[in-house]
Amino acid sequence: MPRQASITIPAQQPKPVVQEKDRDPIAAGKRDASFNRSASFNYFLTDKYEAGVALRGTEVKSIREGKANLKDAYGLLKDGECFLLNAHIGPFSHGNAMNHEALRTRKLLLHKLEIRKLEAATRQKGFTLIPVRLYFRHGRVKCELALAKGKQEWDKRATERKREADSEAKSAIARSQRR
Repeated sequence: MPRQASITIPAQQPKPVVQEKDRDPIAAGKRDASFNRSASFNYFLTDKYEAGVALRGTEVKSIREGKANLKDAYGLLKDGECFLLNAHIGPFSHGNAMNHEALRTRKLLLHKLEIRKLEAATRQKGFTLIPVRLYFRHGRVKCELALAKGKQEWDKRATERKREADSEAKSAIARSQRR
């Protein structure tokens, strides 16, 4: 009778932990690609909506490099579609002749119900659509749109006074807790 071979199973070794290279915080979605600082200073921001942005490949790469600016940008509703105008996305550094235009009109991707709500709201006097920030979510570029009403000069001063009063109150509380 032939001999049976004995099979030995080696002990399972723990898998080595592979340290992933840290991704760019903008591309990973941990930090905004662009933020419109002047929006909250010049407007009362009411409702906020998240919209996808129809972009070309070099535009996405430029946004990852941090070359996006929303300062003078605004949203426009036309024929049941939403568009982003005057948003500056600089040309891609390694682009070729097919690089994008910096100030082209870009389509915003919203649900029909959201577009209807925005159309009804922007018909009211003084309301407009302002992009507040541009960021990545699951590898896609998203734009946060805010329904906004313009501030008067005295509104801006009142906001500044309130901000100063709040900061003074916080510092007073912090001083009293240190003692």
